[in-house]
Amino acid sequence: MENLGTGLQLMIVGMSTVFLILLIVINGGKLLIKLVNMIAPEEVAAAKKQVQASNPSQVDASTMAILQEVVKQITGGKGRVESAKKI
Repeated sequence: MENLGTGLQLMIVGMSTVFLILLIVINGGKLLIKLVNMIAPEEVAAAKKQVQASNPSQVDASTMAILQEVVKQITGGKGRVESAKKI
């Protein structure tokens, strides 16, 4: 019985240690993310606007033809593409 008690005590101490270390790693990671976002925020909005402004919303004729052919082959001629636009 003495060995069983010692084993349980070691297991509890070990699992508690691992749990505490994981909490430290998780909170440290969150803190690091917040600090990096405060120091150097990402400029995503400006990049998306430039991409949208340079690309028209409609696809060109060759791409539309390819899309129509693909849908025709996949659906066995039952489906069709009426319009397509870039997202």
